[in-house]
Amino acid sequence: QVQLVESGGGLVQAGGSLRLSCAASGRTSGTYALGWFRQAPGKEREFVASITWSGGPTDYAASVKGRFTISRDNAKNTMYLQMSSLKSEDTAAYICTSRPAGSNWAYWGQGTQVTVSS
Repeated sequence: QVQLVESGGGLVQAGGSLRLSCAASGRTSGTYALGWFRQAPGKEREFVASITWSGGPTDYAASVKGRFTISRDNAKNTMYLQMSSLKSEDTAAYICTSRPAGSNWAYWGQGTQVTVSS
């Protein structure tokens, strides 16, 4: 079992920056990749970004590419999402997720709210 806990959400003005963290604990060995999804009220959950635990390939949704940067610190079992040039449409609950090797996204955090004011 893997536990994922997000932090760093909050209120920020449009054009500002915010850094989210996702701390993983439990049976984290075997984790292949970590990622971020987001969900706004009335909207479907959408993919934001992902990174392999090895620090290999990263992937970004077109809507955030060039503005968001995903990274990880293996020693701390922590993943980060650096968000810059934030827009009102970035407002959502940001959810951390983990993908074991040979599996789809399997573990999910509780989410951290990001609200971008206009």
